[in-house]
Amino acid sequence: MPSFLRYLPSFFCLTFILPSLAAQPSNATYIKAGKLFDAEAGELQFDYIIKIERNRIAEVGPDVQIPAEAKVIDLSTYTVMPGLIDAHTHLMTLDDLNDENPMADKLLFEGDALRVLRGAKRAKSWLENGFTSVKDLGDSGAFLDVALKKAINEGTVDGPRMFVSGPIISSEGGQVPGLVHSHRGVIEEEYTIVRNVDDAINAVRVHVNAGVDLIKICANNTPNNTSLTMDEMKAIVKMAHRYGKKVTAHATSNLAVWEAVTAGVDGIEHGYEISDTTLALMAEKGVVLVPTDISIPLFHKLYDIIDFKWNRELNLKRAKDRYQDRLQRAIEAGVTIVTGSDNYLDFEMPQGAAAKNTLIAYEEEGMKPFDILRSSTYLSAQFLDKEGELGVIRQGALADIIAVKGDIEKDFAEAIFDLVFVMKNGEIYVDTEKVFAEILVDEKTLQSYAGKYEISPGFVITVRTEGVQLKAQATGREEYDFEPKSERVFYGKDVAIQLTFNKNAKGEVESLTLFAGGEESQGKKLEE
Repeated sequence: MPSFLRYLPSFFCLTFILPSLAAQPSNATYIKAGKLFDAEAGELQFDYIIKIERNRIAEVGPDVQIPAEAKVIDLSTYTVMPGLIDAHTHLMTLDDLNDENPMADKLLFEGDALRVLRGAKRAKSWLENGFTSVKDLGDSGAFLDVALKKAINEGTVDGPRMFVSGPIISSEGGQVPGLVHSHRGVIEEEYTIVRNVDDAINAVRVHVNAGVDLIKICANNTPNNTSLTMDEMKAIVKMAHRYGKKVTAHATSNLAVWEAVTAGVDGIEHGYEISDTTLALMAEKGVVLVPTDISIPLFHKLYDIIDFKWNRELNLKRAKDRYQDRLQRAIEAGVTIVTGSDNYLDFEMPQGAAAKNTLIAYEEEGMKPFDILRSSTYLSAQFLDKEGELGVIRQGALADIIAVKGDIEKDFAEAIFDLVFVMKNGEIYVDTEKVFAEILVDEKTLQSYAGKYEISPGFVITVRTEGVQLKAQATGREEYDFEPKSERVFYGKDVAIQLTFNKNAKGEVESLTLFAGGEESQGKKLEE
């Protein structure tokens, strides 16, 4: 506990014998939610209040009381939801749809530094589109995803909370077809290549040591035609689970899915071809499916970029029919669906916006809006072992909150893109409607508060300004920054201390009211 705060309560008790007031001053922010999506229950709640302290939700419900002069964000005319989670991203990759060898460009010409810088910009795009967390699954060089995750966590760059896999663990050749034999070593800069069970075991150790959150494997190497063996996959799963890491598998064919599930993986990425028998096995073992489907608008965008010459509508219908058939059979079988975009293609639009189109794809394939949102929040958080912390708006959860305009149930495709507010970890990143106007106190008023205030003999609080920042320090104690709750009321940025400046009839500052440790006291402003 900081020294200033430590001594205040005992000092008040011994010196003033003041009554304990109703509540300790709070640095809390309150959000008024007209509609609140309960991701756990998959339903809307109405007229709720969310109390946020620092980076967590302290309280939520219809009866939460908002104190006078509290910091309030009014989202009463919007739908408030937990921050979205994209469960399949590649932030360090953006492929030109007309480039036949994009991997060569990345490995031979882009380089790690440029790649991470570009990845940082893409990460911001996801955050600005309402994705406050992502599961990043390789195509990121030698643990560049771990580096970007650290940069985001420390505040060096803005982006979603990242859960990263490091290089994809794969059999010979990775996912790069046609590689000249003498150059096959190049691919090991992008994939972790295993050639036997011992390699597989050690690969997990290397990844865990590098700081990954989960392991990704290629159960088959599409577009290459090789795959890991069952023994290799089993060894990877056993070692990963030993270290508390989940394993998710790129698997596009039914055989690849069945082998990966039998080997014990926790998730299947893509799963374009899955039989009913394999889906039943997935449901029995609790293996989640991340369908990385493309929406109709993105299909048309793709056709335009590559100048597709064949029958667009027929090609699109065939693809969407396959997607829908697989998705609906998976839902009917009881397989948990988790949403992921796999957006690494340049659709000539912000990647975060392109990623959000995946949610539209699920609706096109018959999934209900609330089920899509639940898969994009609560169920994604479950897979990440962050249930109760992410993907929900409830007490104790991290303050990852977004809000949209419109009817999210009846007009999902439009409303999900009409984003007005994004908060991640208690910090606001998007506020298009200015629902939260920062309280500013002019410099002249701030300067009028500067001075010394005697709380008791020998105990003086010195207030000073530094630009537009108010600072206060008790005698012999640490100095703290204070932010305005109103023109006269300020609260500590890092401590639960509230200062109120009192004026006389002439408008002159004459005293300071200090509220800390559940006690209130007043000090007269000393003459300079």
